Amino acid sequence: MALITARGLQKRFGDLTAVKGIDVQVEPGEAFGFLGPNGAGKSSTMKMIGCVSPRTAGELSILGLDPATHAAEIKARLGVVPQTDNLDVELSVLENLTVYARFFGISRAEARRRALELLEFVQLTERANDRVEPLSGGMKRRLTIARALINEPEIVLLDEPTTGLDPQARHLVWERLFRLKQRGVTLVLTTHYMDEAEQLCDRLVVMDGGKIVAEGSPRELIERHSTREVVELRFSLNEMDELGSIAEKLDGIAQRIETLPDRLLLYAADGDAAIAEVHARGVVPASVLARRSTLEDVFLHITGRTLVD
Repeated sequence: MALITARGLQKRFGDLTAVKGIDVQVEPGEAFGFLGPNGAGKSSTMKMIGCVSPRTAGELSILGLDPATHAAEIKARLGVVPQTDNLDVELSVLENLTVYARFFGISRAEARRRALELLEFVQLTERANDRVEPLSGGMKRRLTIARALINEPEIVLLDEPTTGLDPQARHLVWERLFRLKQRGVTLVLTTHYMDEAEQLCDRLVVMDGGKIVAEGSPRELIERHSTREVVELRFSLNEMDELGSIAEKLDGIAQRIETLPDRLLLYAADGDAAIAEVHARGVVPASVLARRSTLEDVFLHITGRTLVD
């Protein structure tokens, strides 16, 4: 049985419709993602799934229960990592876990056992007795994830789990989440980082303007909406106004050419062959980069803009 099922799910705030009738199904043990820019409706959807915001219309079932009538029961079986860490900075690292455990009726002895095990899992054992306030952003994020696991949830909701973290901290969080996947924990996350979605998600939906515009595994979406490789051409500042005419000169080299404010993107099966043809036509970019297609390219193709727009 699917752990999360939504049909025609909507969320309105006055005249604003944040979520416009989406269909979603999350299976046990999978890592499911909502990918899209800020304002796409990702967080509004997560709040409805987390039983903190009532749906406006449509159907929603979490763990076989209706959040409109069984919110407390559902919340007891969820783990939630909010977009912004809301740890108690006056308590120690260990106390943040043991005190939180008490809200679920977990005994003191069991709470301490679970807390120590989770601190080892998120690599914070040595900071157990430290206050939260001086911890780095990455450490606070890992502690928030540990707290979300204290009740041994069936589903863990993660809203933008690595926003604001430096690359090293992001990769450490990814590694811990990947280990949760290996344990069979069901993860549902929102992100606007395409590399994060590719790293963590078995399956995802791409959202834009409150709607789902694509669905599938990261690899399926890339194969369906993009080419195997992409060539990025950047030019000098005095050539920026001529990108349109340069793109016309390169017509036919690639399956598709996208003109962005600061570069041209050539979508081709063979990036090296495309680069050779660019030079053969007398075009000399300031820099050239051949790379594989990503979910960013999928989003650009579907919506005509980048994820950070």
